[in-house]
Amino acid sequence: MVNKKSDKSTEEKILEAAKAVFTEKGLDGARMQDIADKAGINKALLHYYFRSKDKLFEVIFLEQAAKFMPGIIDMLTSDMPFFQKIEKFVDVYISVLIENPLLPLFILNEVNKNAQGLAKKIWGGGKPPIAGVQQAIDKEVKKGIIKPISALQLMLNMVSLCVFPFLAKPLVQFISQTNNAQFNQLMEARKKEVTKFIIDSLRK
Repeated sequence: MVNKKSDKSTEEKILEAAKAVFTEKGLDGARMQDIADKAGINKALLHYYFRSKDKLFEVIFLEQAAKFMPGIIDMLTSDMPFFQKIEKFVDVYISVLIENPLLPLFILNEVNKNAQGLAKKIWGGGKPPIAGVQQAIDKEVKKGIIKPISALQLMLNMVSLCVFPFLAKPLVQFISQTNNAQFNQLMEARKKEVTKFIIDSLRK
């Protein structure tokens, strides 16, 4: 029987290998045999730990989403100057997507299957605490710094501008004739473009 230490080590090795294969080949292109080969184990052992490719995909990217998404809301409700929050939000969001380009696909798949279930897994309470973001916005409106906007609309604007190029990555790469490294450079440059676009739309 496998002891707990080696059991944990094998599971971590599988998750690391699976993430690499998913990132390289996508969910549809990845095969369990590819993941087993990458992890240096046989396919039967892989199935012992994880029943299916979809389950592996869920475990990997749910962990990433649970680490990342609550922190984004915390950032927007922090004491940081408001425009600096926008800049930091965009920088962190795009950086995480560069590191985990399949994260938007995972979230989209899970939202279509069970949006409430995904929200509970990530936030516990069932939905993100948008009210705190609205309070931060209202303070800036009272100061005369930004125009009135609902927190939901602001979040939709920022997330859409950050996420869409990753969801449409093959098309963006075809149009721009870029390889993966060049695409990532394009996304790094996009941080400034998105930040400026959002701030300009808010500034009074």
